[in-house]
Amino acid sequence: MKIIIDSAIPYIRGVVEPYAEVIYCSGATIDSEVVRDADALVVRTRTKCCRELLEGSKVQFIATATIGRDHIDEAYCREAGIAVASAAGCNARGVLQWVAAALKHIVESDGKRPEDYTLGVVGVGNVGSLVVEYARHWGFRVLMCDPPRHEREGGEFYPIDHIVREADIITLHTPLDPTTHHLISRERIEAMRPNAVILNASRGAVVDNRAVAESRHRYAFDVWEDEPHLNTEILQRAMLATPHIAGYSQQGKANATSMSINALAQHFGLPLSEWRPQEVMPTTPRLIGWEEMCATIADYCDIVAETEMLRSAPESFETLRNEYRYREEYF
Repeated sequence: MKIIIDSAIPYIRGVVEPYAEVIYCSGATIDSEVVRDADALVVRTRTKCCRELLEGSKVQFIATATIGRDHIDEAYCREAGIAVASAAGCNARGVLQWVAAALKHIVESDGKRPEDYTLGVVGVGNVGSLVVEYARHWGFRVLMCDPPRHEREGGEFYPIDHIVREADIITLHTPLDPTTHHLISRERIEAMRPNAVILNASRGAVVDNRAVAESRHRYAFDVWEDEPHLNTEILQRAMLATPHIAGYSQQGKANATSMSINALAQHFGLPLSEWRPQEVMPTTPRLIGWEEMCATIADYCDIVAETEMLRSAPESFETLRNEYRYREEYF
């Protein structure tokens, strides 16, 4: 058996080698020639798993060590009989802590308190549900938007246009698909409150980047349209800007790698279905208070320093991302 693995995935080297031939490649160099005789791929978002890559190959299984799956043509994979596994939820607390750092920065910059804000959480899944829990604990008034959950469960979910009109801060945690592409459109941006702020740690194209940069609104982006090739005008206008690292925590990366290996093991019958990196201790969740979070978050997620770094070298987006020092989750 032959497995192609993205060389930037941490904690994975040596794990599968006793059971398969393993080739490590950078995500951008995994092409049709590389995968032609591979049985499985373990990838990140930089590898577009589409017909052009996979047709004519032996690939029967793809694990992506990411929560997102928009880089995988799932319709083609179903047609070709290729099984796909993702690491949904792996880095939820890492993203939560990025959002916490952004909320602290906004509240302190405005000279206000959490109680002064209505926070709209768009997408209430693995990440969004944590943001809702902690934001309410910190004192924000929280409005939720999640049409699929509303359809399944009912409950206190609001339409996106209600969130846009009512929220002082909108934080986005949706997958990217045809229904969410430019969900935050020019028209919705124009309908927002005058001082509203947009946070995006989901996928770049969920927000019309050009439209928000041309508006009066503040925004904090971890994800960008056309990344890693950033529009420098949009970057410079951002209140906060990071290179797609919101979920880059030690525990999140360990979770993603273990979930990928576990899924690979289950598919091929390998004795690794419960494997986890021993060098990373799992997070011990706790409901931290606002004051403690504000006093400590910069020690774990210094979003202002990361913004300055990206602004000073936007052409180094991919390097900053690949060489990022994984943060420790502490709540």
